[in-house]
Amino acid sequence: MEYEFIHDAITGDAKARFSLEHEVIGPWIEVELGSDHTKLKHLLTVIDDIEKGSQNEVVITGHEYTISINQDDVEIHTNASLDGIESLPEMLTTEHIHFDESEGAACGIDDFKKLLVSWAKFNKNL
Repeated sequence: MEYEFIHDAITGDAKARFSLEHEVIGPWIEVELGSDHTKLKHLLTVIDDIEKGSQNEVVITGHEYTISINQDDVEIHTNASLDGIESLPEMLTTEHIHFDESEGAACGIDDFKKLLVSWAKFNKNL
């Protein structure tokens, strides 16, 4: 998973940019996590609980994105894609054009944990 963190030149806000297959993680981290230390701590606690086996899977539905964490991986999807609200016209789906790649992403739990720690350090939350 390739990514970089930058500060917006105009607003100074932290931004996250990811490779194409993990692109949805950038807006998720900006919108749902941001610089909120409490949310970050909660996510790290959830990951710790899952790694210890005290929970099998945790699903957190945010304002725009839903994250699912289990012992193997982490999946992030836009809420609109999970609701099935935005269906593609048949013409686009029969042409094998994949527009849904930016609606979801998955990565290993270890990589995700490292990502959260890196984000926290970038935002000076650790």
